[in-house]
Amino acid sequence: MKLDISSAAIVTGGASGLGEATARALAACGVRVCLFDMNADRGEVVAREIGGAFCRVDITDEASVKAGFANARAAHGQERILVNCAGGGQSAKTIRKNRETGAFEPLALAHFAGIVKLNLFGTFMCVAESAAGMAALALLDGERGVIVNTASAAAQDGQVGQVSYAASKAAIVGMTLPIARDLSSEGIRINTIMPGIFATPPMMAAPEAMRDALAASVPFPKRLGIPQEFASLALEIVRNTYLNGETIRLDGAIRMAPR
Repeated sequence: MKLDISSAAIVTGGASGLGEATARALAACGVRVCLFDMNADRGEVVAREIGGAFCRVDITDEASVKAGFANARAAHGQERILVNCAGGGQSAKTIRKNRETGAFEPLALAHFAGIVKLNLFGTFMCVAESAAGMAALALLDGERGVIVNTASAAAQDGQVGQVSYAASKAAIVGMTLPIARDLSSEGIRINTIMPGIFATPPMMAAPEAMRDALAASVPFPKRLGIPQEFASLALEIVRNTYLNGETIRLDGAIRMAPR
């Protein structure tokens, strides 16, 4: 796909980390970028710096997602590029021992469902909403649009306490090919990136000793991933029109240990 001022993009989770790096990279190519995020203060700053727009969007809420797309399209027109970076998770094991009673208790379904709703349902809602709009566009360089989703190395190497997170990210991987097939007749591509350990704000807030140990566990290069490296791959996915229905690990060849 041609990356220039004629293209519009939406980046979810665009106020920081992988999303911010991707938004900046797209804007540097002349793309008109709208950021979706819950952090309005930071989102507005990034949007001003890249000459884009910001919409406060809760991707777990259908009405918020629909309003966000409507506002983004009012500002920049129908997007041809969607990059889904919004998501997250909290550690919790499948069962835990109650310290008072000594009995084992199952993980609360609300915890599991909340993370699945954020990572999987939120991603899917944005994919479907964007694709519905893209399908009405005229062809540009032989296609109508491209979608990039973000999973995680945890989709294949989930660690202790990551059952909810790993399940939600594995589901993003699992829906990539079916969606690519669903959208093929409309000239819309979709691919997924599975990042490993990246130097995003949550990771950089961890103790230095922990970050150093994680970096040392990466086979090569022995460091944390740089958000701009994620952005570079996202741009290549957008540009390379033969890349479709694929999931790509971006992790320095790491395979996560149980802990």
